[in-house]
Amino acid sequence: MDISPRPEWTDYFLDIAKAVGRRSTCLRRQYGAIIVKDHIIISTGYNGAPRGESNCIDTGICERERCNVPKGERYELCVAVHAEQNAIINADPVKMKGATIYIVGYNSDGTLASGQPCLLCRRMLCNAMVEKAIYLDTDGSIIEVAPKDIKN
Repeated sequence: MDISPRPEWTDYFLDIAKAVGRRSTCLRRQYGAIIVKDHIIISTGYNGAPRGESNCIDTGICERERCNVPKGERYELCVAVHAEQNAIINADPVKMKGATIYIVGYNSDGTLASGQPCLLCRRMLCNAMVEKAIYLDTDGSIIEVAPKDIKN
C-alpha cells in the first residue's frame, strides 16, 4: 500500500478551502475560504447568493458574465456573497482575532483564479481582526499576506 506523505498545514488547509469551494453556487467562479486559528477550523464559506435567494446555478444567469464584466469590477451586479464574507459571517468574532484565512478559487473552465481578497473583503478581514490571508494565485503559487497589506 502506497501512503502519500503527510501534507504541511498550509497545503492541508488550502485543500480544505478548495473542497469548500465546490459548494459554490456561482456560474463564473468557485471560491472556498476557511478561517483557522491554532490549527483549528473556526469557519468556512463559499461564494453564492444570500440565504433564501435564488442562486445563479439555479437560474442559469450570471449578470456579470452576460455583460462581459471583468474580474474585480461592477460587484453590484452580482448577487453573490464572497467566500471570505461568508466565512466571517459564520464565525465567532472572538475566535477570529489573530486567525488566518485560506482562500482558493477556480474559474468556470477549471483554471485557477487568484484567491486574493478584493478590497471590500480586505476591509472586512481587517475589521474581523484576521491576522493573515493565505491564498493560491493563478499560477498555483501560495501567497501569504496581512489583510492590511493587500493591494488591488
